[in-house]
Amino acid sequence: MARLGALLLTAALGALLSFALLAAAVASDYWYILEVADDGDRLYSHSGLWRTCEGQNSCVPLIDPFASEGLDITPSVQHLLSLHRAVMVVLPLSLVLIVCGWICGLLSSLARSIPLLLLTGCYFLLGGALTLVGVSVYISYSHLAFTETARQYGLQHVQGVRISFGWSLALAWGSCASEVLSGVLLLTAARALSLSRRPGHPHSVVI
Repeated sequence: MARLGALLLTAALGALLSFALLAAAVASDYWYILEVADDGDRLYSHSGLWRTCEGQNSCVPLIDPFASEGLDITPSVQHLLSLHRAVMVVLPLSLVLIVCGWICGLLSSLARSIPLLLLTGCYFLLGGALTLVGVSVYISYSHLAFTETARQYGLQHVQGVRISFGWSLALAWGSCASEVLSGVLLLTAARALSLSRRPGHPHSVVI
């Protein structure tokens, strides 16, 4: 049963890593990086889910997308705010789901319950998919926001602008991968436990 223990331990560590990476991503401000070349000078700003920062300091909160409902704004801006709202709900929700999944995984590991291991493994796979959705929506939101800015101010004003995604987004991708890996390991552990309980198996156990 050493292999089963290793699978369960690795899955637990993977879930903890997934939570740590996503928590750091949500709390940091390097999701979206913008650089502007202006007469030899480079203007630099970076943004997170909650605020945007000029240079290394001077951070200001982003517009609250939930407080803008009912305002007289264009449909394109309304769509952007809807995407922003979705990101601000989905990614923090993913954090909560990882915690719940870790607790369920711990209980199923201690109980050596095949149904619970299968359920928790599928739960983590769905949680990873939810995180992936949140990250994908953020990428779409960022591209549309830049497109809307170019439309409003003219392409000539954004020709010197260079945009990129920062390490915060990379952390979120890492969290998604780690969460999916935990789900796969739990499903593998459930299969290993099922095989060990089959009559005639050299490592069969009775619980």
